[in-house]
Amino acid sequence: MTLRDVVLDREAMEARLSACPALERVWILALLDRTQEAIREGQALLDASPDRLRPLLVLAQAHQRQYSWPAAARLQEEALRLARTRAREALVRHQIGRRLFDEARYREAAAELEWARDLYRSTGQREHLVSACQQALNRAHELSGTTP
Repeated sequence: MTLRDVVLDREAMEARLSACPALERVWILALLDRTQEAIREGQALLDASPDRLRPLLVLAQAHQRQYSWPAAARLQEEALRLARTRAREALVRHQIGRRLFDEARYREAAAELEWARDLYRSTGQREHLVSACQQALNRAHELSGTTP
């Protein structure tokens, strides 16, 4: 089981590469399974960025798509230390939960996803973020054999 994002229109995603911001470019490269390129560009972006949170997360996603769990975890933990607001912490915890899910660590994933969901709720974030966490949380509970 996985919560990986998939590309339905590869041509459209490729077309976005030339005109998108650097952060989005790294994300798209990873989605297109051009992970080595995404990691190189993500690292360069991280090295040059004054606000490291989002570059850390997009670089972690690239590592995660390569199943490089320790590298992704290390980057996400650094992002967690830099979060400083509940909304940013929710974003990081959501990504940590998705990584744990992909690692088939469903109980741990459920705990992180629940935490992210509650943080999103407490900050008045958009309902679709709460809903995405809830759906992933439900699936993690189902796969782990636990009940909420």
